[in-house]
Amino acid sequence: MSLDEFFRIGETINLGSHTFDAEAIKAFARKYDPQPFHVDEEAAKKSVFGSLCASGWHTAATWMKLSVEARMDAGWTGPGLVPEFGPSPGFKNLKWPKPVYAGETVTFMRTALSHRPLATRPGWRLLALRSEGIDSTGDKVLEFDSAVLVKAE
Repeated sequence: MSLDEFFRIGETINLGSHTFDAEAIKAFARKYDPQPFHVDEEAAKKSVFGSLCASGWHTAATWMKLSVEARMDAGWTGPGLVPEFGPSPGFKNLKWPKPVYAGETVTFMRTALSHRPLATRPGWRLLALRSEGIDSTGDKVLEFDSAVLVKAE
């Protein structure tokens, strides 16, 4: 198996779905994004959103949880050790094009775009990803580009 096959370059991977219920939306928001339209249903009705909706950070954190759970670490048959996932150096182009309202189910996906060796860290590669979340109507609610360091011989 090559690294391209292991990373599934060009293939969109379904990471799973999550339903954002009102109590979880409020609990996350109280702790991390306490804006009225995330923590108070009456205030949310009077906001530009018209109803309680999840924080964009809540949707991004849910993508991360599902992505970690779906790590590509099984089935390696290439040379050397199983590739080891490390930290992410960051992301760009983060967008929340549509609110996620209470009761909505979002399906999260990731596509590995490319990988390259890191000259400054022998044995490590930089894996570029495109990620998104789609709601039950087929509309995109989350999208971003990111990268992750992967130790792979």
